[in-house]
Amino acid sequence: MKNLFHYIDRDSPIHRLTGATKLVCLLLWSFAAMSTYDTRFLILLPILSFLLFWISKIRLRDVSFMLGFTAVFMVLNNVLVFLFSPQHGVSLYGTSHVLFSLGGRNVITKEQLFYHLNLVLKYLASIPIVLLFVCTTQPSEFAASLNRLGVKYPIAYSVSLALRYIPDIQREFHEISQAQQARGIEMSKKENLIKRLKSASAILIPLILSSMDRIEGISNAMLLRGFGKKKKRTWYMARPFEKWDILSMVFCVLLLAAAMALNVLNGGRFWNPWQ
Repeated sequence: MKNLFHYIDRDSPIHRLTGATKLVCLLLWSFAAMSTYDTRFLILLPILSFLLFWISKIRLRDVSFMLGFTAVFMVLNNVLVFLFSPQHGVSLYGTSHVLFSLGGRNVITKEQLFYHLNLVLKYLASIPIVLLFVCTTQPSEFAASLNRLGVKYPIAYSVSLALRYIPDIQREFHEISQAQQARGIEMSKKENLIKRLKSASAILIPLILSSMDRIEGISNAMLLRGFGKKKKRTWYMARPFEKWDILSMVFCVLLLAAAMALNVLNGGRFWNPWQ
């Protein structure tokens, strides 16, 4: 059974950074990746992302499911962009270098392919760093990080519970699925997709009921312990900033500053190699 989002315990410099540091770096990195279409800068970010994966000792097969899902979504996005706006790159870069025609308005141009390259690079620049954050940050530490950045602690703790609960839902779904298959409900790849979807509906009611029962138990336990009575609370997983935390945040600030500077130098978000 593949986990979608889960903390992977490793002894690495990335894991030793505080949750607040990783959250700030994630936000700065994401802003830098989304704020520019400079291809030179976007090529650098995926290289740095996979370098960070290597430093964190997180193997790509540990997150292969999410990477595969992202790849499918990325391909679908690019196909739809071309189908609905095959000349979008031409309008952005102001030139048209036709390679070949597919008939009608579906003309393949260098500008359009270059725009699609930038879209792919944006995915490669953003998704790996998000997965790295999820895989190297404990939920409790993430909640402490949110609270340290000014988020009220009931909200921060709710986010922590949600992250903790995702693996539990996956595990319960797998267990209920196995139980239903033992009762004769076929859900394997032997059946067609429609029948498998209908069979999957038999899992939803037990899953919802068990989830509600778990939520009620957690709510009662938190209520009995006086959760939410005080305006502040202490965090067991909270840690002070160290040298590498400061250096990491400074590096991400420089990345964002470089993206902003490139936008100024390029006269906009798009770098045009044909000018």
